[in-house]
Amino acid sequence: MAERTFSIIKPDAVAKHGIGAVLARIEAGGLKVVAGRVTQLSRAQAEAFYAVHKERPFYSDLCDFMTSGPVFVSVLEGENAIKRYREVLGATNPAEAAAGTVRADFGTDVEKNAAHGSDGPDTAREEISFFFPGADLT
Repeated sequence: MAERTFSIIKPDAVAKHGIGAVLARIEAGGLKVVAGRVTQLSRAQAEAFYAVHKERPFYSDLCDFMTSGPVFVSVLEGENAIKRYREVLGATNPAEAAAGTVRADFGTDVEKNAAHGSDGPDTAREEISFFFPGADLT
């Protein structure tokens, strides 16, 4: 059965007109976009979404960055979707990401690293429901 995961194309990649290129890499990686939209996160949304990092020193800067411009949120589906998408993304630090990955090509640094992907099935379910509550994704 196909697995689902969640993706955010962050403000830095959106500002570089990278939505189409990132989506093309997602699809080339064998994943299907089953829901997606451009949105502008409010401060409250960013704080709630990244609440797990609230005690970390980078939390405020992360929320500032994620509210600095539009993002593209999406639900991806495919075999081993979480693992596959994380491979498409590359390492969190763009300087350590493999050539041809989203973060290597569109990211600037650990904070401005172009995109987010869920790190596990439970997280994926939570993140999907955060941005697509009650959505019929069948």
